[in-house]
Amino acid sequence: MIKEYFNHWLDGEVDLMEHVGDAAEVPDAPRKELKALAEERRRAIDDRASTKGIFEMQKKGFYAVYIVIAIVSCVMLIGVLLYTVANLPEYGLENPRTVEVVRRYVEKGLEETGAVNIVAGMILDYRAFDTLGESHVLFTALICVMILLRIDKKNMRTQYEDYYRISQDQYFDLSKDSIMRCVGMIILPAIFLFGIYVLLNGQISPGGGFSGGAIMGAALIIFATSFGFQKVDRFFTRKLSMWITFISLGFYSFAKGYVFFTGANGLENHIPKGIPGAILSGGLILPLDIAVGLVVACTMFGFYSLFKRGNIGGVS
Repeated sequence: MIKEYFNHWLDGEVDLMEHVGDAAEVPDAPRKELKALAEERRRAIDDRASTKGIFEMQKKGFYAVYIVIAIVSCVMLIGVLLYTVANLPEYGLENPRTVEVVRRYVEKGLEETGAVNIVAGMILDYRAFDTLGESHVLFTALICVMILLRIDKKNMRTQYEDYYRISQDQYFDLSKDSIMRCVGMIILPAIFLFGIYVLLNGQISPGGGFSGGAIMGAALIIFATSFGFQKVDRFFTRKLSMWITFISLGFYSFAKGYVFFTGANGLENHIPKGIPGAILSGGLILPLDIAVGLVVACTMFGFYSLFKRGNIGGVS
């Protein structure tokens, strides 16, 4: 009882002395109890203030170390950049190393890569490791967007959330527009065919995996807009999209890993380059173009599907 009165008194709710009466009616035991409680409360307040002071000191120390590290890092970066700029050739003069690389691409590109399109040979042969990283960046971006935006029965908060999502899709659904459907039926075959053409002729003419994949991804988006996601779900589900992307990146990694290993050890990779100018030429450039194109197409349609309805190719 005394402890409750004491806590209420500290909070300003009641006057403790009004309840206990005058000094003659208050025994010694409750007075000692009140004094012990007051001392305990005072010690708790002092301990809390001490802990807060230590935390503030640690916080200030952390910020001081952080500022020092940031300043040192910036100074080192500025020094490296200034040193690099100081060693660049003068304005108007050519960099001998850059000229050597470009000359090697132009003079030896057809012989070493088997690709008539030197740009494709450079991207998927000389700089294939960089292109592999770019493809993985696309895949990682798709995974991150899926984690943030994907909606299915496992992460819906209520059963009404799915109802509102479906209603919104129906409200913004353009597949019921007869003009959109007719235009889609006319242009979609041409777009798909052109995308396949650009994809398969990357080592022969301007094109390749990124451009062909972008065209096919745009065709999938137009298909979903013209005929609705239900038609797309019949042949292109989320699982199929993920499997296509995974297999494409896996093939790219193992194929170029084999070439990197043999090249680094001075071994022959035994991959025929074919006849320059033919579709089956350029060594691994054609299959790598196909792999990159599939990744780009799946990523483009995946972004559109996630932002439009919260999933890729259905919830299956």
